[in-house]
Amino acid sequence: MAKAYWIAFYREILDSSKLAAYAQLATSAIAAGGGRFLARSVAAAAYESGIRERTIVIEFDSVGQAMATHESPAYREALKALEGGVVREMRIIAGV
Repeated sequence: MAKAYWIAFYREILDSSKLAAYAQLATSAIAAGGGRFLARSVAAAAYESGIRERTIVIEFDSVGQAMATHESPAYREALKALEGGVVREMRIIAGV
């Protein structure tokens, strides 16, 4: 079974206190779901239509595990804490 990657791109941070509250809750929820943080920082460089933005990459053992973590009560609580605090997009993709 292929690994899965949860990738979040932060377009804009509107409220850093909400992001901090989310990060504390989300880190625990993601670890409990089997996620392993691989990268968490502002992009070192951006090419083509890219933006130098905060990007997070988390590895899971499967797409199902990543999706289940996203739907978990603990992660849903983290999302409530983040509400209105950022503009971001998030994807879960299968590894090769």
